[in-house]
Amino acid sequence: MSGNIDYIARSTDLIKLALMEDIQNGDITTVAIVDEDHLCKGKLVAKESGIIAGLDLFKYVFELIDNEGITFAQKFNDGDRVSKGEIIAEFAGKMRTVLSGERTALNYLQRMSGVATETKKYVDLLKDVKTELLDTRKTIPGFRYIDKYAVAAGGGRNHRIGLFDMVMLKENHIKAAGSIPKAVSEIKKKHGTEYKIEVETQDIAEVVEAIDSKVDIIMLDNMSLEEMKAAVKIIGSNAKIEASGNVTKDNIVSIAETGVDYISVGAITHSVSALDISLLII
Repeated sequence: MSGNIDYIARSTDLIKLALMEDIQNGDITTVAIVDEDHLCKGKLVAKESGIIAGLDLFKYVFELIDNEGITFAQKFNDGDRVSKGEIIAEFAGKMRTVLSGERTALNYLQRMSGVATETKKYVDLLKDVKTELLDTRKTIPGFRYIDKYAVAAGGGRNHRIGLFDMVMLKENHIKAAGSIPKAVSEIKKKHGTEYKIEVETQDIAEVVEAIDSKVDIIMLDNMSLEEMKAAVKIIGSNAKIEASGNVTKDNIVSIAETGVDYISVGAITHSVSALDISLLII
């Protein structure tokens, strides 16, 4: 897998909030029926095939409940494909810890594995072209690092993390500035060459403005295949090229064949289904 986001460290407060949301003053069911020193063993089982992501976070949930956590023997690593019925990992620890943390831990693992699985579907479609798949900022609020880590686990490439690490002039920025040249000029005046600059373009005229402004990346937003082909020819080696807007599994190969360097897909983080995974005590 690609990517090295320290997603757990950057999401610790979120994970603690998730546990507080679920447990609050105590797991009243578990505490009533399970002795504190009761130990158990169990396994994680894939109920459907897909790509695994989030195993470290899964373990971390239990460590927050009980600093001894659980012992965890992984059969797979993040980024690996699992088949329906396969055991992902085996574990052992205090029964109370397992029962109190299982839902929160599974929620993260299933969500992240769903993102990784959906990402891999798009990545596989691009296997015969040079175009790379990018994610977007269309993530669940608070889940930015978690979602982007999962994209990397699925073989996708992370675009900018947020508004702070790359300049991206979108349609409303350009309207606010008055034009692409004015917007780029102000950015360069403020930041020089500190950040890469990407500009969203709607038509060939804006593409030419972006080229003349000497930006690093030109996004072709919601253009037809014919417009993209023309834009790619005009841009040549003057900038990297990203295609975005209404990308589906049915049209992504055709978009890639226009010659763009990147295709960004919001659906891999904003419209995914969780991968079905069960935690079973044995």
